[in-house]
Amino acid sequence: MTATTTITEQTTIDLDYRYPVMEAFYTLQGEGSYAGRAAYFIRLAGCDVGCVWCDVKESWQEEGHPVKSIAEIIADAKAEINARQAVTTLPIIVITGGEPLLHNLYPLTAALHAEGFFINIETSGSSPMSGNIDWICLSPKKFKAPLEENLTIAHELKIIIFNKSDFKWAEEHAAKVNADCKLYLQTEWEKRATMTPLIVDYIKNNPQWQLSLQTHKYIGVP
Repeated sequence: MTATTTITEQTTIDLDYRYPVMEAFYTLQGEGSYAGRAAYFIRLAGCDVGCVWCDVKESWQEEGHPVKSIAEIIADAKAEINARQAVTTLPIIVITGGEPLLHNLYPLTAALHAEGFFINIETSGSSPMSGNIDWICLSPKKFKAPLEENLTIAHELKIIIFNKSDFKWAEEHAAKVNADCKLYLQTEWEKRATMTPLIVDYIKNNPQWQLSLQTHKYIGVP
């Protein structure tokens, strides 16, 4: 595991700070570097990117979702994790959306770290980074470009391949990340039959890239 990416120091924990939470659930991470790992997902509501092929469009609007305090979010996570008596190692926490960077994540990540969690984020990178994050999965979208500074701190670049032109777009972003950033190509789910063979062939010709599959969908878990 890498060292925490600290954008600015957060020294206080405000358990009353609140976030719109579309859903939270315990499952396996299905994609990228942590695929196959037990993971507790916190999906925050609100998105200003609006990908036409998004499979969680109900997360776009903040309104209509429960607004929970950090104390409630952590209590929910502990209850679900502790319900499995065999758990001796904490799962990773994945903060996702929507677009999670529309929210101030410093209070949430400070509280989660105090509980001993390793924190991942899945983001388009289109808003300023906040929070002390251990692993940044940056998945830029054409609908709203990522900020340059977010590309330089990403641990993982995950490009969704929807059509052939996305390979060129992937290389443009790969040129902007740091040398240690892992590079992933992942087909848009509805295009998997046609685009996966193209991705496989592309990676064979460009082995700096790796294939990311939405394994949770193949095995039928959230």
